[in-house]
Amino acid sequence: MGVTIRPAEKRDVQVVAELIEEIERYYGATEFQPIDERISQVEEALFGSPPLASALLVEDEAGNIVGLAAYSFLWPAAGSSHSLFLKELYVRDTLRRQGIGARLMDELRAVAAKRPGCSRVEWMADRENPGAPAFYRSLGFSECDGKIVYRVDAGAA
Repeated sequence: MGVTIRPAEKRDVQVVAELIEEIERYYGATEFQPIDERISQVEEALFGSPPLASALLVEDEAGNIVGLAAYSFLWPAAGSSHSLFLKELYVRDTLRRQGIGARLMDELRAVAAKRPGCSRVEWMADRENPGAPAFYRSLGFSECDGKIVYRVDAGAA
């Protein structure tokens, strides 16, 4: 199956919002933010002033969005450089193991290489998703030691 990988455009906001719910279902969520709120947040994140994030979309031959890579640039990385931080990599289950995820990773590396001052690409994988580390190892990437991830809700006291 031929697919195209391209940057998200404003016309994609609703389908990205729908894909985010699909991603949440994949990770086991059973309650979801209302679609109108999700659409508003996707538009603000990707096309606000300034945008908070960027996304590459995978479009199939029929024009359906079947995958995404959402990322932001973080500073500082090595020295005073910055990094491309991959927040979410997702390909619909019917298209997995066809090289699409590898193509997304290649495209992310190309985006990082084109950006002056960007020294690396970084990401995390969920421990509950054993396919993710296996996928990254198959591409020749190794797990980094030394970091502990912390998280707190924005409204927490």
